[in-house]
Amino acid sequence: MAFQGGDAVASHNFGLQIDGVMVEYLQSVTGLTYAQDVIEFKQNSAQGKPVTKKMPGVAQAGECTVVRGQTESPAFTTWIKDSIKGNMGSARKNASIIVMDYQNNPVKRYHMRNAWCSKIEASQLEAGGNAALTESVTITFEELTIE
Repeated sequence: MAFQGGDAVASHNFGLQIDGVMVEYLQSVTGLTYAQDVIEFKQNSAQGKPVTKKMPGVAQAGECTVVRGQTESPAFTTWIKDSIKGNMGSARKNASIIVMDYQNNPVKRYHMRNAWCSKIEASQLEAGGNAALTESVTITFEELTIE
């Protein structure tokens, strides 16, 4: 069933692909941004008036943080281990955050080129606690494209 006019995608249905394989459904994604330098160019017009132009500059690398439940997802865990060990030949992967509609059809893809895990943080461990154990993983990437 297609979206009706005015419908928006719900923010709760998304996952992570690594090298084209869906490996994890996530609890949250934060800080996923794209930034580009801005070049300001000033010159005089033919009439001698100052003119300022702004042009796109170099795209910046970025990072995002994903939170996942502590699972035994072997592909994601191996990716984290390779990154921690500094095995950059196998740690740099193409990864995508896939946003899906309510019928699990992909609606938007955020492709991260040469992505690797630069930080991992486990949630609080507490005797007598009843919360699920999660990991926050910071993913660093060289280029972001959006489909």
